[in-house]
Amino acid sequence: MKNLMSFRRIIFLCYHMLVYLSEISLALDSISQDLSLSDDVNNTLVSKDGTFELGFFTPGNSQKRYLGIWYRKIPIQTVVWVANRVNPINDSSGILRMNTSSGNLVLTQNGKVVWSTTSLRKVESPVALLLDSGNLVLRDEKEANIEAYLWQSFDYPTDTFLPEMKFGWDLRTGLNRKLTAWKSPDDPSPSDFSFGMVLNNYPEAYMMKGNQKFYRSGPWNGLHSSGSPHVKANPIYDFRFVFNENEVYYTYSLKNSSVISRLVLNATSYVRRRYVWIESKQIWEVYTSVPLDLCDSYSLCGANANCVITDSPVCQCLEGFKPKSPQAWASMDWSHGCVRNKELSCENKLKDGFIKLAEMKTPDTTHSWLDQTIGLEECRTKCLDNCSCMAYANSDISGQASGCAMWFGDLIDFRQFSAGGQDVYVRMDASELEHTSEGPKKGRVLVAVTVSLAVAVVSGILIILGLCNRKKSRANVKERSDLSIKSYQNSGMQVDDMDLPVFDLSAIAMATNNFTIKNKIGEGGFGSVYKGTLADGLEIAVKRLSESSGQGLTEFKNEVKLIAKLQHRNLVKLLGCCFEGEEKMLVYEYMINGSLNSFIFGMDPKNELLI
Repeated sequence: MKNLMSFRRIIFLCYHMLVYLSEISLALDSISQDLSLSDDVNNTLVSKDGTFELGFFTPGNSQKRYLGIWYRKIPIQTVVWVANRVNPINDSSGILRMNTSSGNLVLTQNGKVVWSTTSLRKVESPVALLLDSGNLVLRDEKEANIEAYLWQSFDYPTDTFLPEMKFGWDLRTGLNRKLTAWKSPDDPSPSDFSFGMVLNNYPEAYMMKGNQKFYRSGPWNGLHSSGSPHVKANPIYDFRFVFNENEVYYTYSLKNSSVISRLVLNATSYVRRRYVWIESKQIWEVYTSVPLDLCDSYSLCGANANCVITDSPVCQCLEGFKPKSPQAWASMDWSHGCVRNKELSCENKLKDGFIKLAEMKTPDTTHSWLDQTIGLEECRTKCLDNCSCMAYANSDISGQASGCAMWFGDLIDFRQFSAGGQDVYVRMDASELEHTSEGPKKGRVLVAVTVSLAVAVVSGILIILGLCNRKKSRANVKERSDLSIKSYQNSGMQVDDMDLPVFDLSAIAMATNNFTIKNKIGEGGFGSVYKGTLADGLEIAVKRLSESSGQGLTEFKNEVKLIAKLQHRNLVKLLGCCFEGEEKMLVYEYMINGSLNSFIFGMDPKNELLI
């Protein structure tokens, strides 16, 4: 009897040992040349931390079998990647193994290949691993760099965007990592609904229904995608955008390893949602979703129009534009968009100006240009100099703002946010600028001299009175300036009640080489100063006033009068002014003899201009 009890105890221990060893064998995280996964015995790969599992599954009410990856610890089977979504298997005969001749993973059904990895490099010791990130990778076991992957599933996403994935392009290989939604919950095959990064000069992502644009993210503006001001610092995840000569992609990472979150593209509801797993409720909670609202519908209002979700109707033509089809527009058919009240003329391009639209999602970048090395002022100059440039903006609005983006042709898919948008400057004929409205919603760029400028001049007089009298040099300048301004002033535009010439903008633009950086000799809180030479050789200094002032034309004229009355023999002479469109400038004589700009205007003391 004792021998029988001992024998049973041995059998019991052996049984549990076999079960234990069996569980270990089922928890493998890799496949090498001597191992395989078979659907008929239901074995799987499990990532080392137990988060993800790879194996065969049947979605919903389908009868088909697929090889995929899902969350192992979540009771609701949530598939994040599918290998053979185009070629399903009809039964449980699927086998995944390593091909010894090519070194690739191969999925077969009754000996017929239905899917395989695409590594072009053959190695002696290939191994496939399921990582804790949910990434299935193929690598060489003898390679010291464990991240030197021969192939990885993260490069071929299905409908799900996981943390640490790259959404976008590898420019070196031409690889485009984009999402394509399942056709239905029962069918993981690719639908016609996709979301991918498009390599415009100013890259951005589009949701597509077939060949039609459905939603546009807007380009990255240093803080977030232009069309997603709701995406900001949060307790769930960090995000970043990479744009260089090798790659263009967006990625995100979870801040807390205990949090489970994923982005999913859904063809049933035509949305892209971010989900967070709520363990206490055992459900996936929607955290964010796009499109946000009606105004996120691509080009809802047509060309040169603005969508404002809080207005009724939501679509409005931009200022200076009118409906292309008034009858259709009145019936809320906005697809024809808007056209200019007055067409731009390339011959008079320097007379054009810009209106400022605030809190905007920038337009479609299909026809755009980007220079991340220059600022807003040079961006404006470049846009003004190009007849086809219709709008410009900073490409990076973080920090002090920088970079230049320009748009050409019709402005498509504009929308306005209540907060979190950015400023966009839209080109306008000078005559139209006089009729544009002011305000936070559609304010125009106002360029004027402030009251502090006049106060600064008065303060400067007290300092300048102690300087030596330079009568001779000033007499020579005066003789030439009196003759010169007669040729360049715009007759009929005298400042009211004051004999002060008003220069034509084209003459000043020509004199300063279109306000090129090379002609820039100073900058302060009021704006920038440019050296110029009129056609007859007279050297001038043009103070191009900043765009931060809130003054209108009347206020500008009044302050010019005040400055003119403050003329003094030891001050540089004010020759005239210019106010065309949004431009407001003061034209001074140019003198070389040191500078008090650092005292008066807080400018660089190395500048030669005394103003």
